Amino acid sequence: MFVVLLRFSANREAAPRHLPGHQEWIEQGMADGVFLLAGSIQPGLGGAIVAHGTSHQELAERVAADPFVAEDVVTAEIVEIAPWLADDRLAFLLR
Repeated sequence: MFVVLLRFSANREAAPRHLPGHQEWIEQGMADGVFLLAGSIQPGLGGAIVAHGTSHQELAERVAADPFVAEDVVTAEIVEIAPWLADDRLAFLLR
């Protein structure tokens, strides 16, 4: 399981221009079953994604394809989590 932190970088002002591609990238990750949750880092610092069912390498390649990452609107950090305990509603993450 992974948390991807997408923090705004020096080219933040280009975000509106690349937002449609970024949103399509997120929607594709959801459709592929890799992204489980996406949202904003408050207050307006960037975004975060919870990913599952992929390898670190595959996720790094997917993240590199995000238009926000490719155009330096955000910098990406991938944090890998090895879950060992979860609420019943999230038990699938332990598999």
